[in-house]
Amino acid sequence: MRPARLTVLTAAAAVAALTAVTGCAEKSDKSGSGAIQVKATDTACEVSKTEFPAGKVTIEVENKGSKVTELYVLFPDDRIVAERENIGPGTKATITAEIKAGDYAFTCKPGMKGDGIRTQVKATGKGGTEKRSPELDAAVASYRKYVQEQADETLPKAKAFADAVKAGDLEAAKKAYAPSRIGWERTEPVAESFGDIDPKVDVREDGLEAGQDPAKDWTGWHRLEKSLFQENKIDDNDKKLADTLIADLTEWQKKVGQAEITPTSMANGAKELLDEVATGKVTGEEERYSHTDLVDFKANVEGAQKSYELLKTVTAKNDPELAKQLDTQFAAMNTLLDKYRADKNTYEFTSYDKVGEAERKELSDAVSALGEPLSKLAAAVVK
Repeated sequence: MRPARLTVLTAAAAVAALTAVTGCAEKSDKSGSGAIQVKATDTACEVSKTEFPAGKVTIEVENKGSKVTELYVLFPDDRIVAERENIGPGTKATITAEIKAGDYAFTCKPGMKGDGIRTQVKATGKGGTEKRSPELDAAVASYRKYVQEQADETLPKAKAFADAVKAGDLEAAKKAYAPSRIGWERTEPVAESFGDIDPKVDVREDGLEAGQDPAKDWTGWHRLEKSLFQENKIDDNDKKLADTLIADLTEWQKKVGQAEITPTSMANGAKELLDEVATGKVTGEEERYSHTDLVDFKANVEGAQKSYELLKTVTAKNDPELAKQLDTQFAAMNTLLDKYRADKNTYEFTSYDKVGEAERKELSDAVSALGEPLSKLAAAVVK
């Protein structure tokens, strides 16, 4: 779940955001790597090149601010080309993406809230249109099929959850809640790429924008989670929210086939899923009322592993040591998660409020151990 809503700026807001960017004129590439350098602060998003050749693009981000930030590369309609979340103060991140010729926006989001600070950029030339290898074409086709299958399988599970809510059956709704989220969690980066669907269905209360009223503007799974598991009730508004959830998920199901999917977006998406685990599931923040965090955790790992497995043939050819590391760390991660369920064939995990601090630290360490090599996957597949 992205912490906050990413909305389309009006023309006036876009001008204001660009005006707020200090020092956004083109700067020389001091690293000499050919990468686009982005310096993010609490008030600025400085980009070293506002025009660059289309094709394989490396973006090196440095957070010089005091707040955790994110970087998005956006199409004009706000669909996401590439992103990297949770870039801490004083840290750096590298993003490898395939960008076709056209106009885009680099957007820094200090504090991970609001519309962010945008810099308009242009990719030129014919790069990014080259024919891929048959292996990568097959990987993209298979992943596109996978995300559609996950959406198709999620809808009936979500309807079962919504039907229980509308029937006022509290226990049935609680039982159906976590299973209804599995397909979404496996493929969340694709859902997030559409911008407006994720905040409708998966935002937490603290992810609402300034000025939004939780009583009126908060929708989706987590609003219902709070009613079911903390307030222990179902009222008429919850029943309406259940219908809204299904309408929004149906929109997601229809849009999945339109997603922009490339080998690098698959690889970056796998890393994003691990970032979701690190910032929401391990901390217990994501499912703070139901404590079903380990269900989401497992689904995120499965989605990341699916992307890697589809890209593994090329990864092993281009960087055999990286493939070996990823095989090892995915196996270790899955073995660790299996400790928290009695049956490997079910999604009945230990309630996360029963998981102690030492065990949470072990899970966090495993996520870090997997996330480090996973961050190199995008660069490996386009060597």
